Amino acid sequence: MHRPESLAFPPGFFWGAATAGHQTEGNNVNSDYWQREYAAGTTVPEPSGDACDSYHRYREDIALLAGTGLDTYRFSLEWSRIEPEPGVVSRAEVDHYRRMVDACHEAGLTPMVTLNHFTVPRWMHADGWWRAPKAAELFARFTETVLPVVREGVPWVCTINEPNIIACGAGAEEGGANLVAHGLARPSRQVSEELVRAHRLSREVLSAEGVRSGWSVATQAIHAEPGCEEQARVYSYPLEEFFLEASRGDDFVGVQAYTRTFVGREGALPPREGVEKTLTGWEYFPEALAIGVRNAWEVTDHVPVIVTENGIATSDDNRRIDYTAEALGHLHRAIADGVTVHGYLHWSALDNYEWGRYTPTFGLIAVDRTTFARTVKPSAHWLGRVAHANALPAAPVLAEGAA
Repeated sequence: MHRPESLAFPPGFFWGAATAGHQTEGNNVNSDYWQREYAAGTTVPEPSGDACDSYHRYREDIALLAGTGLDTYRFSLEWSRIEPEPGVVSRAEVDHYRRMVDACHEAGLTPMVTLNHFTVPRWMHADGWWRAPKAAELFARFTETVLPVVREGVPWVCTINEPNIIACGAGAEEGGANLVAHGLARPSRQVSEELVRAHRLSREVLSAEGVRSGWSVATQAIHAEPGCEEQARVYSYPLEEFFLEASRGDDFVGVQAYTRTFVGREGALPPREGVEKTLTGWEYFPEALAIGVRNAWEVTDHVPVIVTENGIATSDDNRRIDYTAEALGHLHRAIADGVTVHGYLHWSALDNYEWGRYTPTFGLIAVDRTTFARTVKPSAHWLGRVAHANALPAAPVLAEGAA
């Protein structure tokens, strides 16, 4: 059987990379996570500090991404900067994020903006966090505040990043630093429902301005141990399908995928002995992306998908290319099977702060921890060539029918 030299993606498919404010900006002193980092007796092993200093160096980061050949940059707004006290809006910070949007356009990148990527203002956390009776209304008010950032020139807005992981953090006595793994706590139903309400109120604000929006869900590629199909279904629904169902009718659903989770009779299991693991301890499993995309497509009743995050924590950049090439090969097959996917955003643009430590390096661009000097990795140039061609070289892709 003849195999093509490359696998073409649909016309208009976009390619890029993603970051988050707290993980890259540095010194987000008014956020709830900063408070946790410096609390007495904290369990956070390493504080964020200056992070990547992207608050000041965002133009350099944007230019480097554009220089690779990528065409889209997803970044988040830091609520704690924009609203440092309840009802107090920093117009300077709103202007800062609008300048980021403008800088993307100047460099030839399309911006995608996330309104909430985990962190909230410390005052909001002190008032009950997502358990507060009016949490959804507070988020809708914040959405109105940042309309000057996203109203023009931002084709896609993600309201809330990984609400299912936020709900898992609420279900634990302490939020874990390992955000997608077998050790996740069961999601809090109360917080899950409030997040859905917040998402819908935020979408009402955005839709009234003609802004297309959705949210991103951390998909787990749930696998059932033999005879444990019902346990897997019960485990998966509140963690994944509940949030995908809430995406029905949205303009898009974001899929974020890294690894898979096996479920046995007692619940989620750690990675099996002998499998390759990444720097986060997750199983190396590129097919997780297509599994997550296909599940999102079906559960949402065919809402278009954007891959808002996919990547690997590794110090071996060749392995990053291997992982991404295989993941994209499976994604291409899902698209060929009829799934509508608008674009692919790699996590992460930079080696950044991974919620407790800097050791897990996901970035296409390395960042010197002392000087903040950026070094574009070969994987970034490789992905840029894929983006420029809008096609994946066929050689690394699994043979048709392979598992």
